[in-house]
Amino acid sequence: MLSFAAGMVLSACTEQPKKPIDLANFDQSVTPGEDFYQYACGGWMKNNPLKPEYSRYGSFDYLIEVCEKQVNELVSELSEKEQPAGSVAKKIGDLYNLGLDSVRLNAEGVTPLKADMEQIAGTTGKKALTALVAQMHMDGVYPFFGTYVGADMKNSDMNLLSISQGGIALGDRDYYLIDDSANIAIRDAYHRYIVTLFRLAGYSDEAAEAARQSVTKIETQLAQISFAKEELRNPYLNYNRMPYTTFAKEHKNFDWHTYFEGLGVNNLQHIDVSQTPFFAGFDKLYAQLSENEIKDYLTFTLLNNAASYLSDDFVAARFDFFGRTLSGKQEQRARWKRSLGTTDAVLSEAIGELYVAKYFPQESKDRMLKLVGNLQKALHQHIGNLEWMSEETKLKAQEKLAAFTVKIGYPDKWRDYSSLNITTEKSYWENLKAASRFEMEYMLSNVDKPVDKSRWYMSPQTVNAYYNPTTNEICFPAGILQPPFFYADADDAVNYGAIGVVIGHEMTHGFDDMGRQFDKTGNLNNWWTDEDAKKFNALADVLVEQFNNIIVLDTVHANGRFTLGENIADQGGLRVAYTAFKNATQDTALQPIDGFTPEQRFYLAYAALWASNIRDEEILRRTRIDSHSLGRWRVNAALKNIETFYDAFGITPDMPMYMEPAERVVIW
Repeated sequence: MLSFAAGMVLSACTEQPKKPIDLANFDQSVTPGEDFYQYACGGWMKNNPLKPEYSRYGSFDYLIEVCEKQVNELVSELSEKEQPAGSVAKKIGDLYNLGLDSVRLNAEGVTPLKADMEQIAGTTGKKALTALVAQMHMDGVYPFFGTYVGADMKNSDMNLLSISQGGIALGDRDYYLIDDSANIAIRDAYHRYIVTLFRLAGYSDEAAEAARQSVTKIETQLAQISFAKEELRNPYLNYNRMPYTTFAKEHKNFDWHTYFEGLGVNNLQHIDVSQTPFFAGFDKLYAQLSENEIKDYLTFTLLNNAASYLSDDFVAARFDFFGRTLSGKQEQRARWKRSLGTTDAVLSEAIGELYVAKYFPQESKDRMLKLVGNLQKALHQHIGNLEWMSEETKLKAQEKLAAFTVKIGYPDKWRDYSSLNITTEKSYWENLKAASRFEMEYMLSNVDKPVDKSRWYMSPQTVNAYYNPTTNEICFPAGILQPPFFYADADDAVNYGAIGVVIGHEMTHGFDDMGRQFDKTGNLNNWWTDEDAKKFNALADVLVEQFNNIIVLDTVHANGRFTLGENIADQGGLRVAYTAFKNATQDTALQPIDGFTPEQRFYLAYAALWASNIRDEEILRRTRIDSHSLGRWRVNAALKNIETFYDAFGITPDMPMYMEPAERVVIW
């Protein structure tokens, strides 16, 4: 699933910036031709310095911060009143209050994990440990690998169970494998963090260090057999459907029959082994590991997953490493924000139903439908006018575009949370395990069943958007449909430059380096001629090199291959939204506003989406793990390829924002 932005969650609001294009957001000490991002966003950056709890603070985060308070009002209203037993309102209120109860959490300490830790310590035999892995997966703790049920990429109407590489807490394998000074320092801090968690759990210093060695041994070996993040972008490389009996016969050291029995999955016929080299390596690794090493690793995975929901010493230890060391944050988020985020994750659609009833007017949905229709027409024009694509492939591209499903605001039907048991008689962590089991059972109930194409993969209050290739759908939750993305009363230039680009971005994901490999029905299928695919890849390679040449910090370069899909979508979204804007206003005599032409306001509105301040640590972390380019480059690097940007601001060859026409690339 391809999104507009990473990590942008939680709700919308009604508080709006005073003006869509505010001169106070500009840095007029530079010109548009010198550094357009600094020109358009420098004032905002000066007026919105990084707060201690943030590693990056941008216009997205401003929106989320204001809106968290509003969603918190909705949730607090429920939590402060006695609600009917078993009602979803009581579940929301009880879970939220459990997260707020610092006195109880600190009194409990590690106690909520004692039963799990004792079970791990008392388990003997590899088969029993395999059953324990299944139990942990059901409880929301994911050692070794991940399990997922989703559309079969080559039969998108049916669900298929997939297993995929995982088991490394740092997320990206390069942290374990690259021996530069930065990675060595991070690994040293990570080792200290592992030891700290074991000590907090009651281990002696000696036992904690011995357990740490087991954990780092296993995670490093898992990293060594994992695909690189660039390889994970190749859908053909990551799709390997096979008979389950064949897989189990070829991978005997981990007892897969016991594992799937533990998940409640019986009579499994086929399985998608997303990364076959990883599971071949894992099978050998599991055979070589001692039971004590596996137990140490499982215990740490439990401690690490639960740390944010325990006493303050556990929370502080996790924040010190993942927040401060990896991201550069200076302070932990307020407790109410953390509790709200957890409650929202567990009961997202229940909260979403309350949210849209209060904050999402029908007028916004109607206007979005019109905008989406205009963007589809514009992309249709762009496809038709492509010089590098054959008529044969154009026809199929147009068919795929016409087949898009559009989801706006909120789902037509809501989740049923009646079987989710939340009770204050149990600890916060035990309730979260119950919530994880509820989600896993929901997901696993769909194995080998038809795909529910009405399902949403983001909650209505999410500030983001996505394209899903297997359903060929674009989704725009209510949360993103307000300033600075969407203004009910703004001129067309601003709305097309902001939400219009978001729409175009998600549409273009259907035709980026990954999305283009899926056909109109959502199946992984090569519908391109060989010559067209060759031309597309040649153009994409130019964009890769443009971003590879960007230095994000010191000597660290952007990763143009890893961010290719998002960069194609940014550029395509800009071009298509601009065409839609010109189409929509072709019969209107548009006038400048505040001294800016409509064309200039279009690009200024786009740049405003990415205004942000960011810490050096977060620059390095996101460059490693985020498939989206950093905000500065989503503006400057993208716009250098857009000829109408040059026209709007009079960009000439003597200016840093200028790129020679021969070096520019137009894909969509």
